[in-house]
Amino acid sequence: MKFEKLSGETRLYPIIGDPISFVKSPHRLTAKFEELGHNGICVPMLVPELALESVVRGLGSVPNVRGLLITMPHKNAMFAHCATSSETSRLLSVVSIARRNADGSWHGDMLDGVAFVGALKKNGARLERARVLQVGAGGAGSAIAIALLDASVGELVLHDANQSRRDELVELLLGLGRGRVVAGPPDPTGCEIVVNATPMGMSPDDPLPVPAHLLTSSMVVGDVVAGHGLTAFVQAARAAGCKTADGFEMVEAGIEIMPDFLLCK
Repeated sequence: MKFEKLSGETRLYPIIGDPISFVKSPHRLTAKFEELGHNGICVPMLVPELALESVVRGLGSVPNVRGLLITMPHKNAMFAHCATSSETSRLLSVVSIARRNADGSWHGDMLDGVAFVGALKKNGARLERARVLQVGAGGAGSAIAIALLDASVGELVLHDANQSRRDELVELLLGLGRGRVVAGPPDPTGCEIVVNATPMGMSPDDPLPVPAHLLTSSMVVGDVVAGHGLTAFVQAARAAGCKTADGFEMVEAGIEIMPDFLLCK
């Protein structure tokens, strides 16, 4: 967005999180608004975990704040601040984006799953009837799991170091009746698609979510970690000859669908 377009009519769309230095959405979403002819700007806001309630309350009193993007660690907590929400958000009690309702309250949705599946498809993944290993059953991982089932994968194998969280997600997904879901180890053998839905890769000292020697060139590998360069997991996957979808591509896919949600009349 060109600075001369900033005015009292500019609509604000903060992205709130902690840490916030790695996010790419402010530039990309602002550019998308300009492309669409919308006078809006996305601004990063460093919001510590304990400050969320006061910040959301304050932003709620500013009429030209028309939407919010939510990143770690606020995706679960933000759900409680939404008067209305999508089916996926209600299922998971998680929000990644919110827009104003007519009465000034917030309407939340969780777009991470749809964006991630879009990035996988763009990079050659054939999801229908595929066997998928997903490591990570947190907020983003839960949404990705639902989106994978909605894309008609044949079997979804879930792994998480937190076994109770993994088992809770497996039970929830089975209750939806949208496909076969099982708990399993982080072994991609026999899988067409491998997904890292954990923060592993944000630090150079992190272990790989899946042993590199188990990756084969027939697999498509997706990684949610964005803003930290090419992760060691994506590098290992490419070295094995895999097609990959990295976190930046997930962000790009998300930018394409965010305006439809934020500018919904």
